[in-house]
Amino acid sequence: MSILSEFKEFAVKGNVIDLAVGVIIGAAFGKIVDSLVADIIMPLVGMVFGKLDFSNLYVILGTVPPGVTNTLAELKKAGVPVLAYGNFITIAVNFVILAFIIFIMVKQINKLRKTEEAAPAAPAATPEDITLLREIRDSLKRP
Repeated sequence: MSILSEFKEFAVKGNVIDLAVGVIIGAAFGKIVDSLVADIIMPLVGMVFGKLDFSNLYVILGTVPPGVTNTLAELKKAGVPVLAYGNFITIAVNFVILAFIIFIMVKQINKLRKTEEAAPAAPAATPEDITLLREIRDSLKRP
């Protein structure tokens, strides 16, 4: 079997399509979580800790050229090496929130699976011909 035909067989399997859908939904979900962290949670955390804006926390590691303001965006644009630990804090909080949400989702899915497994299956209805045969048998046993 050639590599091309093996790849075609792999690509058309249902699992690959499911994986692709999962990646696309995951990317969209990641954007939602990014917005949640950047636009809602981090401003609230910043207010609690004295109106800090974590995204602008950095340490300058090199010399700043004349005329460049000391903002993170300007320093990066000028090529000045900076240690942007505030951005790392924001991304770490983003990860923790995303991991917690996925944990809750998996926990709920497992809970639903357990309830489905624990619920006894309803007995299958007896076919009509079996019921009739049983009635005939029972009537023949009578004296």
